Amino acid sequence: MIDAIVFAITIVLPNLALMWLGFFMQRRGEASKTFIDQASSFVFNYCLPCLLFFSVVDSDVDYAKQITLIIAGILVTFLLFIGAEIYAKYFVSKPADQGVFVQGVFRSNMAIIGLATVANAYGERGLSIGAVYMGVVTILFNILAVITLSRVSKSVDDTWSSRSIMIVKKLLTNPLILALVSAFVYKALPLPPITGVIHTTGDLLAAVALPLALICAGASIDMKSMLHPSGLSMQASIGRIVIAPIVAIAIGLAFGLSSVHMGVLFLMVASPTAAASYVMAKAMGGNDILAANILAFTTVVGMFGMAIGAATLRGLGMM
Repeated sequence: MIDAIVFAITIVLPNLALMWLGFFMQRRGEASKTFIDQASSFVFNYCLPCLLFFSVVDSDVDYAKQITLIIAGILVTFLLFIGAEIYAKYFVSKPADQGVFVQGVFRSNMAIIGLATVANAYGERGLSIGAVYMGVVTILFNILAVITLSRVSKSVDDTWSSRSIMIVKKLLTNPLILALVSAFVYKALPLPPITGVIHTTGDLLAAVALPLALICAGASIDMKSMLHPSGLSMQASIGRIVIAPIVAIAIGLAFGLSSVHMGVLFLMVASPTAAASYVMAKAMGGNDILAANILAFTTVVGMFGMAIGAATLRGLGMM
């Protein structure tokens, strides 16, 4: 059991340390909102795409064997989405709160905290598997987020047709999805390995991705929101921190997942609420204060939940 605890600490503590550094920089005035916004944009548009592209292109992983994991992840996402929708229908009264609550429950921070933790746990192999999982489930996240946030319309022009167009635009212009599709196409074609200056440059950008993203996540933490959560944000946080990992483990067991695949599923699903949930909630007229509260609380507390879950699964020989 000691080995399991050490394993959990090893995969979570580096992420917490980098987030703490970001928070420390923010408190000292060394990480302004402008810096956070620009650095986050740099990571999202350039560094993470390089990380995902080269993780797939350089990997020897047989992606056809990841189908079971991906199906399990899709099922987990749908179960969390439907369960949160049912709960919101009966226990969340305001339409502006309902979609934000649902998104806070089902949408995890796979691209930053999920991938970083998987990389800490399983190295390059885990990162490659996690990248493929993230690429598929991210598409589903975007579609479901638009659906659940559509309860609140900011203008008469906001129709199902406009929302559908928005979904398609988001998917076609998402740098992470484009990087993964490009990587799969490159591997499928009889092309020579990428070497030399291109690969070296890509490696340098990829190396920046997760550390800088975690520092930005830490610098974005609103301590006031985290320490004074509302009743509704606490309910959504419980759904993200407690219910989501339990559902992931149950589905993983039902699909017979073990070792790396169970670990990837658990760590991706158990990650805190995605930072994009706040941006999308604000853009679509949802309760952005509630979204910020959920994001802040789950970002910090959720990391400890991931450590406890990882230690338990490792102790049982399941990841």
